[in-house]
Amino acid sequence: MSPKQDTRQLILDTALRLFEERGYAATTMRAIAQEAGVTPSNAYYWFAGKDELVQAFYVRIQSEHAERAATYLAGGLPLTDRLRAVEHAYLDVIAPYHGFGAAFVGIALGPDSPGDALSEASVPARDQSRAIYREVVAGAVPRVPDAVRDVLPELLWLCHLGIGLFWVTDRSRGQERTRRLVDATVPLITPMLRVARLPWGGAVVDQVRAALAVAMERA
Repeated sequence: MSPKQDTRQLILDTALRLFEERGYAATTMRAIAQEAGVTPSNAYYWFAGKDELVQAFYVRIQSEHAERAATYLAGGLPLTDRLRAVEHAYLDVIAPYHGFGAAFVGIALGPDSPGDALSEASVPARDQSRAIYREVVAGAVPRVPDAVRDVLPELLWLCHLGIGLFWVTDRSRGQERTRRLVDATVPLITPMLRVARLPWGGAVVDQVRAALAVAMERA
């Protein structure tokens, strides 16, 4: 990592710590710069503001998740095995940030927040994350039924967001309950795939597709 990249990383790490300690609203770019030992102009050189710092955090998380997930997605495995491995890989990546979790949710769920996972500002991180779940489905062996190949990645991604929210509030040691939740919910995919193969399964899949369209709408 170059010295310039080190500076960028330092500013981001400092911001995350201050968001956790002081709260997002109470943390200023000047305070971040002071704690990081850089000038405010240097901090603004790398990040236009706090919202951009949050987006950089999102991208960091998704990049690390994609890198870890690639190890499990390289070979053809059953869909449930692929999904379980990918979700546990995500929990490994975010484990160091559990203390920041409450602040993170406050930012993401705030009214008109650019930190919203479905906001325009979140497109780069969101696209990275959704691509992981497309690969989970695309490389599964046996092949996922054609009837659900387009809708299943989106459904899995939204469920993934739910796992993240559960993790934020999980006070068990090492967030062990979240891992058990992953293990308990992943097998639920199997009955859905069975339904998709039935003569009347197309109607159910269409209902799921319609619900996902509503969930992904932007006001």
